[in-house]
Amino acid sequence: MKKIVKKGLLAEMGFTKGGGTINWFPGHMAAATRAIRDRLKVSDLVIEVRDARIPLSSANEDLQPMLAGKRRVIALNKKDLANPNIMQKWICYFDSCKQDCLSINAHSKGSVMKLLIKCKCFDLGFRPKLLALVEFKLKELISREPTLLVMVVGVPNVGKSALINSIHQIASSRFPVQQKMKRATVGPLPGVTRDIAGFKIAHKPSIYVLDTPGVLVPSIRDIETGLKLALAGSVKDSVVGEERIAQYLLAVLNTRGTPFHWKHLDDRRMEGLLVESDEKHEYNLKDLLPKRKPLDRSGVRYIEDLVTEVQRALFVPLTDFNGSLEDETDLEILIEQQFEALQKALKIPQKASEARTIVSKKFLTLFRTGRLGPFILDDVPDVSDSVS
Repeated sequence: MKKIVKKGLLAEMGFTKGGGTINWFPGHMAAATRAIRDRLKVSDLVIEVRDARIPLSSANEDLQPMLAGKRRVIALNKKDLANPNIMQKWICYFDSCKQDCLSINAHSKGSVMKLLIKCKCFDLGFRPKLLALVEFKLKELISREPTLLVMVVGVPNVGKSALINSIHQIASSRFPVQQKMKRATVGPLPGVTRDIAGFKIAHKPSIYVLDTPGVLVPSIRDIETGLKLALAGSVKDSVVGEERIAQYLLAVLNTRGTPFHWKHLDDRRMEGLLVESDEKHEYNLKDLLPKRKPLDRSGVRYIEDLVTEVQRALFVPLTDFNGSLEDETDLEILIEQQFEALQKALKIPQKASEARTIVSKKFLTLFRTGRLGPFILDDVPDVSDSVS
């Protein structure tokens, strides 16, 4: 399966060629990019936040030359959505390239504390990994500089503002803050943070953290990189098209043989013997997004059954598939069959207007919230390759 991907089949398929080069560079991104470049010159440390599911694709290539010359920690956020076994290989890869790197969950204070110790922002008397790395990177500067500037950068929707908020919550419990800090805006849509804002998080030395808007390169010329960014939510769905993104996800799952792993599910799930509830469900998949109300028992069962139906909708057509996954036409036929099965599984009326768009949105939500399992879309490069 890996051979199929490496041959570049996905990059040659109709859904990748149809939309052409992906461009999403609103006016505020151009201004923000210039401001980020200026502030990078005076920053003492940079925390570059990337999406753990796309450790290379979520790097802003235009900023890499400047970042390479700075004290930098790469924080691979959303580790809860990434395959932990492959994640460890990525950490080893960055280590081999002599680049400090740590996987984090920006919504977890414990995870963020590890980052801060790594960056030497706090001296807490213990050394969780992330804080230990920040601590080490700033150790020499703290001894001689009265004021330090830490800059947080990254492409849209990788969790920069969530990280900033967690840093502030940790800092405010340990250091007196002279004035109340305005929380950074956190949302599921890319491009929420539009202004560069600075927050003081510590005294003696004074440490300031700059939160920056997510910025992309003006034009993403590598189509598959653009689709990965869109799938992870760093590019607005409307720019690429929900159906196109869903087709790409299906192509990835099929060429990796992921649905075959689902055949090992328990009898209840594989046989489709879903437990019926007396309660009527009027559940919205948007409720799976962060910061929404936790699911009750009925909601959990509803989602479990829905995921089961979606997995079966992909598994059964792939099992019956007689074509070649290495053939573009055959793979597109399979994807079309799976789309039809998904529409039935998600109970979208056949004649509903924009039915395929609705199917795509629901399918993408299940992937992005980790309901289909943990994934890493980027392949780990050979250790001889340099860090992007």
